[in-house]
Amino acid sequence: MLAQIQHKSDILNAVLTGTFSLDEAKRTFLEILDAVALQKSKGILIDGRTLVGKPEVIERFFYGQFTAEMVISYEDRGVSAGTPFAYVLKEPVLDPKRFGETVAVNRCMNMKAFENPEEALKWLSE
Repeated sequence: MLAQIQHKSDILNAVLTGTFSLDEAKRTFLEILDAVALQKSKGILIDGRTLVGKPEVIERFFYGQFTAEMVISYEDRGVSAGTPFAYVLKEPVLDPKRFGETVAVNRCMNMKAFENPEEALKWLSE
């Protein structure tokens, strides 16, 4: 997986490409967190609409758990649990039941998954 990261205004935009794997998803999330800390971003838009693969339920769980834990671990670098992360994905990478989202939110991460970037940007601006 590759992440192309740009900072526009207060929003960090990360476009993910490639094939989903849990290890690669974790690695790219850490790249994104480093950029968020460096740029002091107020919101994060992660666009993974071109990702391919079908994450297993357990992978969704571990990714949601990992992202929430990492956001908390970056608090000393200016990233807070309240920092909003909007994911834009397509099925089957996007889980229609939003299990990974539920796992992360239950661990105090402010994140939401969307099917289109317009809805994601609207949510980030609220």
